Amino acid sequence: MTLLVCGLLVNAIFGIVMAVLVASADAFVHWRVYHASSVWRRGLRGTERMNRWSRLMLERRGHQVLYERVVPGHGSADELVVGPGGVWLVHNEAWRPDAEISHHGGRLFIDGRTQSKLVGELTARADAAAELISRVAEVPVKVRPVLAVHGGKLVRAPFAADGIVFAPPLRLIRWMKRNPSADYSPDEVEAIARAAVRALPIGGRLTPPTAA
Repeated sequence: MTLLVCGLLVNAIFGIVMAVLVASADAFVHWRVYHASSVWRRGLRGTERMNRWSRLMLERRGHQVLYERVVPGHGSADELVVGPGGVWLVHNEAWRPDAEISHHGGRLFIDGRTQSKLVGELTARADAAAELISRVAEVPVKVRPVLAVHGGKLVRAPFAADGIVFAPPLRLIRWMKRNPSADYSPDEVEAIARAAVRALPIGGRLTPPTAA
């Protein structure tokens, strides 16, 4: 249609050029939409993969895992892991395959840029969860934030930056098991998990992004 209209108004060459430009612009828009959706899909699949690994490697070995809980005022917790070695708030994050994920001077960098908002929100979420759980359990409980990385290029994993440990799902679970921050008995694990159920309501599922 573009070729026909422009050809009639100006000439055939101009019509061909305009048709190519319009087709290129349309392809670019569709690529951007697909790219954004693919990152979301990778994150959703990553969350499901992390959940499967948690069931296989944690729930069967003395840990209790709560899925999709809400920390009131601070967003959702993809997983809250309560085990003999402590309590962890697990967040899943997806990046495009070529994104470089690294750390320098104890800070997280994605493609050379600091991630103050991400780490700040995650740290605040874990601290708020700890306060709420401690209040219900009537004992002090520390919640450590960790991030399961899906996609991107990790310079080294696991690594700690801004007080948060970053790693792909399987490596992250192994790190959690090998780096305890507490020594809870089975009864204490059960009591903390029950307190977390009362303190943190069940959240909703993710929804895919919409094209602008």
